[in-house]
Amino acid sequence: MERAGSGAGRLSRAVHALRALGSAVLVTALYYVAPLDWGVGVGAVAVLLGALVVFGWLLAWQLGSIARARYPWLRAMEALAIAVPLFLVLFSAGYFLLGHDVPGSFSEPLTRTAALYFTISVFVTVGFGDIVPTSEAARALTSVQMIVDLIVLAVLGKAVLGAVRMGLRRRSAESGSGPEPGPGPADLP
Repeated sequence: MERAGSGAGRLSRAVHALRALGSAVLVTALYYVAPLDWGVGVGAVAVLLGALVVFGWLLAWQLGSIARARYPWLRAMEALAIAVPLFLVLFSAGYFLLGHDVPGSFSEPLTRTAALYFTISVFVTVGFGDIVPTSEAARALTSVQMIVDLIVLAVLGKAVLGAVRMGLRRRSAESGSGPEPGPGPADLP
């Protein structure tokens, strides 16, 4: 096992941190360059639902990766840096499409940045009230996001923590030491 201060341990932490940051930046950049001009309809709803299924599959794959990782806490942070921005841009794209296809759906026209801002404010439940859904479709989509937010926060938190615990138990069994109670210096960036 690497010591916390070893060069290899520091390099591993740096690589995990850079991959996490890179993933979040890439997902956000893709949102800004994605061709979101196809409007709202059955196709858009199908794409959003399909993307949420892919999100669930990606999350399940990430949980297995955390449990097998050498540094489970680092891998968990990396997984969250992919999952949370992806989840947010999925709803942002939906709001952006709805705002452009059905004018008046929100209290103001939504740019991509405004749609992302609105999604984040709903996700963290601060809801400043500067952008509000005004149409039935916008209120329905916002309500769906609120419900899914609660599910994602509860399930994601519990699942990621469980995967980290599994990884730490596996790691301690391989090293022959006792169970590790939580993140140690070698596990955190």
